[in-house]
Amino acid sequence: MAQDSASAASNRGGLPYALAAYGIWGFVPIFFKLLDTVPPVEVLTQRIIWSLPFCFLIMAFRRQIGEYLGAFRDWRALRLLLASALLIGINWLVYIYAIFTDHVLAASLGYYLNPLVNVLLGTLVLGERLSRLQAVAVAMAAVGVAILLAGALDTLWISVTLALSFGTYGLLRKVVAVGSLPGLAVETTLLLPLSLAAAAYYFFAGSPTGFGSSVEISLLLAAGGVVTAVPLLLFATAARRMSYAALGFIQYLAPTIQFLLGIFLFREPLKPAQLVCFLLIWASIAVFSYDLWRKMRASRMIEVA
Repeated sequence: MAQDSASAASNRGGLPYALAAYGIWGFVPIFFKLLDTVPPVEVLTQRIIWSLPFCFLIMAFRRQIGEYLGAFRDWRALRLLLASALLIGINWLVYIYAIFTDHVLAASLGYYLNPLVNVLLGTLVLGERLSRLQAVAVAMAAVGVAILLAGALDTLWISVTLALSFGTYGLLRKVVAVGSLPGLAVETTLLLPLSLAAAAYYFFAGSPTGFGSSVEISLLLAAGGVVTAVPLLLFATAARRMSYAALGFIQYLAPTIQFLLGIFLFREPLKPAQLVCFLLIWASIAVFSYDLWRKMRASRMIEVA
């Protein structure tokens, strides 16, 4: 009981950060649809370039520049952050491609699958244990995702790549001994040389729809830095304060929003298998949420006593 209470208190501390991060990610396809005339690689490079100054502003305010510089002197942390930087770069690129090619539902599926990857990694790598109700929730979600996989083979690579890249990214950020914001700044710094080279190529090649082609496009690409940095910072904070299994199930908020956007805003066709999966996943979230509520309630009762 003591272990469950401690876990519930920890989850409660990270919950606001997780809800904010996944809420932003849920609505971010609307932002990227405004840039669908720009090559996906250029959007990715501009995201990386403009997110770094934003990170430095916050680090200066929070006096974390020293921790950022210290990460470059810690070889183990730097190797982990290099790996996480490559993973998040791949994730961003595939996600942008999915939005630009009208595969929002495929991206949604990837992030529905992601929590199952989180649970698997949390169990196998971190030694976390699932309660009986949590195991039931995982099984229900797995059945729903399996139904979707059977009906989405042509875009399966998008979904699987998004799930595996971000699931592994979250695991690395949970175990690396660097703070949320300094770690994100190190990741963007490591990706910066290639990003600057790619941005220079597009600029001097005279991209008709890229950065510099118009004030509106340039401002939107620059705003991508804020859209990139804020939810990642919130996610990294949540990942350090919550169990990986709980964090994984809260992530269903983002793909649910994306799922609804794909159907009602972007008018992508809804297949019967997708509807069944949607219902099963929400049922699994209800079971998992009930289990978390039960543990938090027990924790509060112990605190009062």
